[in-house]
Amino acid sequence: MRYHNITKDDMLNGDGLRVVLWVSGCSHCCKECHNPITWDPSGGLLFDQGAKEEIFSQLDKPYISGITFSGGDPLHSANRLDVKNLMQEIRSKYPDKTIWLYTGDVWENVMHNTIMKYVDVLVDGEFRQDQKDGKLLWKGSRNQRVIDVQATLGQEDISRPVLHCGDYA
Repeated sequence: MRYHNITKDDMLNGDGLRVVLWVSGCSHCCKECHNPITWDPSGGLLFDQGAKEEIFSQLDKPYISGITFSGGDPLHSANRLDVKNLMQEIRSKYPDKTIWLYTGDVWENVMHNTIMKYVDVLVDGEFRQDQKDGKLLWKGSRNQRVIDVQATLGQEDISRPVLHCGDYA
């Protein structure tokens, strides 16, 4: 896996203060994407032990709510396995921290992916310039959804996602 940046004390990409891992690789290539530099899966830096330790040093802080995986797309084929392994390690080491994931894919396509058992909140859907709305919480366009993954997986019918914070997010 490769990444472009690790953001500390972020308040825009999820609930509370967070650390954000911006991975490389995205096949959605949304028009007017705010981060097109992350599209190339060969771009950025190799995710190594030093990067992992940087994330863990942030998660060690009691005021950090959790981690957000963004990019690029953490579910891109170049990232999926490494992101899953990192999430598994974070969930084990920091059980009280939340894990958010941004993807250009939609819930209906990823709901059966084993990575979802580690995700608390999923922001799904491609950014759509024609549906852009700067007043939305944690997403850029109205077509995107902020999904409470664990509440959704706890239902009988997981194809009907439960929205995080109801309809206003």
